[in-house]
Amino acid sequence: MFEHKSVLLYETVDSLNIKPDGIYVDGTLGGGGHALEVCSRLNENGRLIGIDQDADAIKAASERLSDYRDRITIVRSNYENIQSVLMDLGIKGVDGIYLDLGVSSYQLDTPERGFTYREEDAPLDMRMDQRNTETAADIVNTYSEFDLYRMIRDYGEDKFAKNIAKHIVKAREKKPFETTGELNEIIKNAIPAKVRATGGHPSKRTYQAIRIELNQELEVLKRSIDTMIDLLNPGGRLSIITFHSLEDRIVKTRFRINENPCTCPPDFPVCVCGKKSKGRVITRKPIVPAEEEIAENKRSKSSKLRVFERN
Repeated sequence: MFEHKSVLLYETVDSLNIKPDGIYVDGTLGGGGHALEVCSRLNENGRLIGIDQDADAIKAASERLSDYRDRITIVRSNYENIQSVLMDLGIKGVDGIYLDLGVSSYQLDTPERGFTYREEDAPLDMRMDQRNTETAADIVNTYSEFDLYRMIRDYGEDKFAKNIAKHIVKAREKKPFETTGELNEIIKNAIPAKVRATGGHPSKRTYQAIRIELNQELEVLKRSIDTMIDLLNPGGRLSIITFHSLEDRIVKTRFRINENPCTCPPDFPVCVCGKKSKGRVITRKPIVPAEEEIAENKRSKSSKLRVFERN
């Protein structure tokens, strides 16, 4: 069963200022938790477009949302294709878009998907979209030592990135990596014992880095935010839940630039670049989960919600 506790559920749906007859897009449908709440606030003229690239998520969400099938359209795609998805449906503008950028509990808890370092005998997969041919194993077995180091340093923010990359390359000379257990063992040996004793699971940061690289998560996010803002009707909102500083930084920066795109030097008396604000940032500080939610769902701990409203 595709289980996933929706993080910041009411905060996210409330932030969209749902109009009962509005059109909304869930760009990361997952198990359909946020979508269920949105649908419950729409009338028969309202519409939700659910996008996800994971076939398991689409199946689960279709079942969960079956009572609302008259007002929801589910499309298997990546949210970066939102413009063409809407064009195919004859929709020019929408009243709200939201993304939950977390890996679903289902993906983490299904060993054969290879997302989790907690299983020792899972394949190194990590594909969000199983139609893609490249897997985590391909990255681990083919990237140069420098590219592995860059990836683990930049996307995993691991200070032992250089050593981990070196150990991976050395180990794969004997035998290519196939399972999470094989990779865990090598990462563990690359990190000093005293750090392992206090720093959480040694593989956590490397797995995050491989997953981001494989699924191009940060590039997709960077490429998509401006497009999503452009697709909003006046007063429409874009709400994005992030789970680590790399994602949050992108969202914060793109929101700020869309609010104030002027590139004129600060000492210019009037703007001459002609770039106009597309709207305003609603969340000066991100919305974070309440203590009760964190106690109930520890995976929500690092989540942050930021909201932008279109002029």
